[in-house]
Amino acid sequence: MTESPYDDETLEAGRLLFARPATFVMGAAKVEQLPDTSQPEVAFAGRSNVGKSSLINAVVGMKALARASNEPGRTREVNFFNVNGQLHLVDLPGYGWAKASKVTVKKFQNLGRDYLRGRPNLKRAYLLIDARHGLKEVDKEPMDALDVAAVSYQIVLTKADKIKPAELAKVIEATQAGVKKRPAAHPLVLATSSEAGFGIAELRAEIMRVCEVTP
Repeated sequence: MTESPYDDETLEAGRLLFARPATFVMGAAKVEQLPDTSQPEVAFAGRSNVGKSSLINAVVGMKALARASNEPGRTREVNFFNVNGQLHLVDLPGYGWAKASKVTVKKFQNLGRDYLRGRPNLKRAYLLIDARHGLKEVDKEPMDALDVAAVSYQIVLTKADKIKPAELAKVIEATQAGVKKRPAAHPLVLATSSEAGFGIAELRAEIMRVCEVTP
């Protein structure tokens, strides 16, 4: 585990915020279906097997909230979850499917890009990376898209409990170096484990801060 960049008061405020009710709002398959909202949003992006649903569930302290988006027909939509009527967590379509056709993949990638370009209330995108593998070539395309869209984004390492602390420290260092020259990337890399629970408090605090909300 790495040392928390937040004080105890901020971490507790984040815990209280996400202890409030969270609900699935809708899934949008087309850009025209995206909800018109003035509430602040943060979006989660990443490979289809990186553990986005597990991380969202860990953040809101619920076991199956994000699984609502895994029902047939919703898996590749932009899914919206509301936290206590104060902010939205947005689950973007995964990328890197080995079995999906190029046409299908492009359709969902374009939906994600349209969302990123057209959301003035989007405060940050969190790009999830498997800590066991670090940044890969496939991750460069979404980072390029975020840079071009000028959307502030931050790398969140998932499944960080699956590797040893010394190895995790190396992955964090390499990841920070990998985003250092990217114009829209936040320099702080967060390491999380949905299963073990570490890093979740810091992610909650970060979301609370960028969305400028209080519990």
